[in-house]
Amino acid sequence: MRTIDPLMQVPLKSFSSSMHPTIQPNQYVALRLPSDQLKVQQIVQNNIISLGKYGAFHADQILGRPFHLTFEIINGEELRIVPAAELHAHALIQQMETPSASPGDEGDIEHQRDGLLDDNHTNQIIIDDPTSQRLTVAEIEALKSDGSGNSKDVFAKVIGAHSTSEERTAFSLAKYTLRKNRKYLRRFCVLPLDVPTLTDWLMNERDFGKVMELRNDVLGLIGCWANIYHADGSHSEIRPSGRYLLVDDTGGLLVAAMAERMGILYAEGDNNDTAESNHPYTEDQGSESPDHSRRGDRDIPSMSAISNTITLLHSNSQPNLALLKYFDYDVNTPSPKHPLFTHLKTLSWLQLLSPSEDPAYTEPDTATPETLATWKSSKRSAYYRKRRRWMRIKSVVDSTRQGGFHGLILATLTSPGSILNHAVPLLAGAAQVVVYSPYLEPLAELADLYSTARRTAFLNTPEEQRVVPSTDFPVDPTLLLAPSVQTARLRRWQVLPGRTHPLMMGKGGAEGYIFVATRVLPAQEKVTARGRVGGKRRKVENLADPLDVVGAAIEAQAYSEETRPSVNLA
Repeated sequence: MRTIDPLMQVPLKSFSSSMHPTIQPNQYVALRLPSDQLKVQQIVQNNIISLGKYGAFHADQILGRPFHLTFEIINGEELRIVPAAELHAHALIQQMETPSASPGDEGDIEHQRDGLLDDNHTNQIIIDDPTSQRLTVAEIEALKSDGSGNSKDVFAKVIGAHSTSEERTAFSLAKYTLRKNRKYLRRFCVLPLDVPTLTDWLMNERDFGKVMELRNDVLGLIGCWANIYHADGSHSEIRPSGRYLLVDDTGGLLVAAMAERMGILYAEGDNNDTAESNHPYTEDQGSESPDHSRRGDRDIPSMSAISNTITLLHSNSQPNLALLKYFDYDVNTPSPKHPLFTHLKTLSWLQLLSPSEDPAYTEPDTATPETLATWKSSKRSAYYRKRRRWMRIKSVVDSTRQGGFHGLILATLTSPGSILNHAVPLLAGAAQVVVYSPYLEPLAELADLYSTARRTAFLNTPEEQRVVPSTDFPVDPTLLLAPSVQTARLRRWQVLPGRTHPLMMGKGGAEGYIFVATRVLPAQEKVTARGRVGGKRRKVENLADPLDVVGAAIEAQAYSEETRPSVNLA
């Protein structure tokens, strides 16, 4: 019997610097089963994890192990690490049996490439019959339940007992072997749970409509078009961070994808970009603040970062960010050590449009130090907590209403025109606007609202008659430039000599469309341009004297500077 190997030490640079290189307690991971299905599981100490027909194991056996290891369940609930040589044994044996060809021998390379298809066997005489398997179902179940062997032994006996194994072609035998591998091997691979893995799991194992059928290729396009990136300050010519405005109706999947691109989803937040002078929460706190004992000697205010932030607009009393729990962030009780604690800001539409109507934005009653000294500690703590909550909401609302955001991203079923009417004026110049919708019609209507014809009609309308929103102009068409609607869907293909075709068993669903536009600042005054006054440039082709050529070039340059069109912005 093979025991579990000791902990393997791997260099930290092998893994992403934003994630812990080993499996930690209470962490969500993705278990890839032999059937290529994913199972998202929280690794809790002293807990048994069930994998269905593949068996079960104790969670403590994989704690502290590196990711991307393949384990096999043996003898009930024990695990062993499958070495790489065993995982790729079939490929290595086939490679050693294949004669090597020189780089210039194209004929041998072509022959080796077609080796899977052209051999001495044929599938014409093979008949799919249950009697081809000499082992009965009872005998196979007895082999699987026998604790003396492992899944590899069961798999070898099943393959050897099949009467048509020797008659199949190499390609047919490879497919048959892969199918039996997925059925009998009791193995799984532990993968770190990132946004692409979570998206694949939601698409294949959960109700994909709850996240508006956002696929990985669409999330990548959204991040690229929104110009979202993360810079650590090592490149001085790149802006180190930005402020982005989001509307997310996918349960937090869009927020997680954007936070991952910004580098604030996994790493421990250092809060170095939080200005101490912008901490209004620390005044009037005193020693009775209930958060001091929980957070340490220095209170870290939430939503206090001034750069590299995500501001989320929501329509309910609390935002729906349920999917962030898979990245160790609980919206109800967030940890101050998580970077989203300071870099993720939330506010409702009521607080943005009419903050005076929100009771949470109204300043609570103040008390003098003499009055506070007469109160009980519980009453003082409630007083400080209420004032910190008011100052946090006021700071977020005021900074949002001031605008200056570097991008706006929408993934919602609400009419996008009604949202852009209030959100676009909050953007800075050259900011990108990206709107995702699973359907084409809302985005086609939105592109028409910002089209060139609509903008021309708006500019030709007298200023006293330009009313926004109105029937003809629900939005200001001069605020966005070059609107476009696009779509792109990644499809899987089988690539074999003579057998290249798209795989038709892929996940269906909505195609997914993206609206992209650029925020522009309209000119406050009329723009006037002055073209060429007249005259002809002096030709220099026929000049023989080099001094004449130089003089003609200087004269032509002076003439071009004199007649260059000028723009008057005064």
